[in-house]
Amino acid sequence: MNVLSLFDGISCGIQAIKNIGIKCNYYASEIDPYALAISKKNHPEIFQLGNVLDVKASNLPKIDLLLGGSPCTNLSIAGKNNGFQEQSSLYFEFLRLWNDLQPKYFLLENVKMKKEYSDTISKDLNVDYIEISSSEFSAQSRKRYYWTNIPITKDLKNYKCSDVVVDILDIAVDDKYTVNTKREIIYNTQKTHKIGYISKDSQGNRIYNPNYKGVINC
Repeated sequence: MNVLSLFDGISCGIQAIKNIGIKCNYYASEIDPYALAISKKNHPEIFQLGNVLDVKASNLPKIDLLLGGSPCTNLSIAGKNNGFQEQSSLYFEFLRLWNDLQPKYFLLENVKMKKEYSDTISKDLNVDYIEISSSEFSAQSRKRYYWTNIPITKDLKNYKCSDVVVDILDIAVDDKYTVNTKREIIYNTQKTHKIGYISKDSQGNRIYNPNYKGVINC
């Protein structure tokens, strides 16, 4: 099986494919140096293609599965929320290669967004999205939209995960992974998911109750 993954990140796609025992030739487009370092360390066999703008269907074999999670910066209701602009315009590179390659299967992931934006993608790809939260499978609550022609069920009752943050925390953590102690931690009395924040109440600085699911709103 030949797989092309756009905006590949740390190559979770190939890891998932390996986990279910399928062998594949995996082609990936990614430019972030830190993501690439992890990908190359864990999966050196990947054919790295570089910038998605330079990826051409004519240079690839027949692709059986096209994967992609195009940037959500401008589509996110928690972000700029101005549509297919700037980083989020890279969605059209996924669409270009989807049209040129005509893969047997495809899977596109993106953030929750305005209906006008999701309707555009659904019309382009001829499928409606399925909304799935990672809380069904992990200790994190992260709702996402998925457009795919892979037959999957919307009924996730058999996949309910009861794990919360405390269930996955490491007991001993190297200091390099901790926040600088000189930064002020501000607490509030709200006994829910968010219990405080560091310096300012932005998403990256929030502190969550470990007895709940971790929350990502973007």
